[in-house]
Amino acid sequence: MSITTTLRPPGLPASLSYPDSPVGSLLAGSARRFGDRTVFQHGDERLSFAELWRDSCRFANALHARGIGKGDVVALHLPNRLAFPVAYYGTLLAGATFSPANPLLPPRELATQLADCGAVAVVTYGPVAKALEGTGVPTVLVHRPVERGQIDFDEFVAGAPDHPPSVDLDVHRDLAHLSYTGGTTGRSKGVRLTHRNVVVNTLQYACWGSGAVPATDDVGNPVIDQIGTESEWPVRLGTGIGITLTPWFHAMGTIGALNVIVLNGGTTVLHDRFDPLTYVTDAERLRVTTIGGAPALFAALLAVPEFHTSDLSSVRTITSGAAPLAHEMLSALGERFPDAVIAEGYGLTEVTMGATLSPTWRSGVRKLGSVGVPTFDTEVRIVPADGGDGTVAQNLPGEVCVRGPQVMQGYHLRPDETAATLVDGWLHTGDIGVLDDDGYLSIVDRKKDMLLYKGYNVYPRELEELLIALPEVAAAAVVGRKAPEVGELPVAFVVRAPGHEQAEPDALLEAVNAQVVPYKRLRELRFVEAIPVSAAGKVLKRDLRNQLT
Repeated sequence: MSITTTLRPPGLPASLSYPDSPVGSLLAGSARRFGDRTVFQHGDERLSFAELWRDSCRFANALHARGIGKGDVVALHLPNRLAFPVAYYGTLLAGATFSPANPLLPPRELATQLADCGAVAVVTYGPVAKALEGTGVPTVLVHRPVERGQIDFDEFVAGAPDHPPSVDLDVHRDLAHLSYTGGTTGRSKGVRLTHRNVVVNTLQYACWGSGAVPATDDVGNPVIDQIGTESEWPVRLGTGIGITLTPWFHAMGTIGALNVIVLNGGTTVLHDRFDPLTYVTDAERLRVTTIGGAPALFAALLAVPEFHTSDLSSVRTITSGAAPLAHEMLSALGERFPDAVIAEGYGLTEVTMGATLSPTWRSGVRKLGSVGVPTFDTEVRIVPADGGDGTVAQNLPGEVCVRGPQVMQGYHLRPDETAATLVDGWLHTGDIGVLDDDGYLSIVDRKKDMLLYKGYNVYPRELEELLIALPEVAAAAVVGRKAPEVGELPVAFVVRAPGHEQAEPDALLEAVNAQVVPYKRLRELRFVEAIPVSAAGKVLKRDLRNQLT
């Protein structure tokens, strides 16, 4: 049995009509609609929608002048700065394929990824440009600062024509993204996503989040029309303001913090690094309407006294992704923002970005610990985690499988792994989840994170929730230590909460183990200064396991 859910945004259709348009046309429509409104701001620099369109067209034409176009891969090795959206949309307008690369990747891993995707050009920035030496990429464009002999990104863009080049694209077959998985549990894999995949997932989340439906402007560009009421969706199109730290090279960033923002007509302020106090100060000054990010961001904000005393009454929506929010954190955010909608979503690179989302409208029912229901035109089912046949009954855990128009075409150059992951149109996610009677999904754990103790399944997230609920604990992660006689023993890594520097491991172990059956008990607890997370906010359990060897 699969769940598509009967829960829908009020007044919106059960299914959306998706235009056969390339990704670049999303920006074209918004540029005509929102024009001089600021879309992205970084320090004292701003880009309006119209300027972003103009510069993206210039970048596309500059690529063509260098012989780069349809079928070629352009890698973006950039943090969040104004050059990123210009290069992103410009790459797609040129008919080339965008491939994001974490600017903090070690040189060897970066070289491996660039070779795997076959990049013919890379856009990078001064402080990390040297990491590209020896990779053999023919064209390297550098954004500030630029050293002698390097190709200046700004100059590359400036002299090119500012109209879109003519490119013949098949949106159902031609790749828009060749994105790489986070690699939190193993080697990163290239995920093949067409223009259709990206446009669909952008529209799914933009419409769900704003009470809108797809439409076209008078020249055929895709736009969205807001038909949901202001009482349900108080942040109207073209009025939203937010701060983002979500990296654009990550799926949640590229779709949720870039494409959806452009389609919604929002304004986003970029921060170079996360300083909780600076974030709060800017949120108050800018009168932000939305706060979004990964759980690590919310944990840090909740620990700052100013977060609880500043005037953040403008906030209407709080969104979280990349990893599940702890129940205690959800409760704390609900108390801090009683009038705001708190929505969690679930996804992964293999579904472009997302598959489920909580209700984002005020009358919607939100369930503590749930990541919502399948979004438009998306099905979710739960199958046995051990690979058995059939589906798992509601309210019982199993592997989450997803089917929908946002599901990837497959892994790049990895047919065997594609065949194992995509089975009869269903994407096997490797995540363990539960569907309740109303079709709400809760993520229990990663399939690869699940522990086996004497044949029993032990889900680390359950133990992590119990740890985080303790006043002595600021953050926690649980992994398994190999033990041949029993399988795996749960080991906790814990960050002490401020004011509890004297907390002892035995006391915390006793407090947690008193609340679980014997086979789930923690066997060891280690204090650490911080829990390692990826750039997208996912806990790097692989790094923690390495500390046990």
